[in-house]
Amino acid sequence: QVQLVESGGGLVQAGGSLRLSCAASGGTFSSYHMGWFRQPPGNKREFVAAINWRGEGTDYADSVKGRFTISRDNAKKSMYLQMNSAKPEDTAVYYCAASRYYLMLRSESSYDYWGQGTQVTVSS
Repeated sequence: QVQLVESGGGLVQAGGSLRLSCAASGGTFSSYHMGWFRQPPGNKREFVAAINWRGEGTDYADSVKGRFTISRDNAKKSMYLQMNSAKPEDTAVYYCAASRYYLMLRSESSYDYWGQGTQVTVSS
């Protein structure tokens, strides 16, 4: 059983930066592949980025590619999402998630554990 807690959300102006963190407890963090998802107001949850257990493989949604960077520190049992050049359309609740298998990490159903989410608001 893995517990995930997101932090770092808040209000940022368009063009600004924000760094989200996801802290894990319980289980063996380094054995899980990790992902970030977001749910904009009135919309379904969508894939943002994923990273494999060693941090050597990453994947990004087209909407954030080149602006966001996913990373992890297995020694600290943490994952991060560096958000640069933020846009108003990045406004959403951001969730981190853990998956036992490196398969279809763009799909919500591939993940076994989820955090409670952290709100990110980008003002124009």
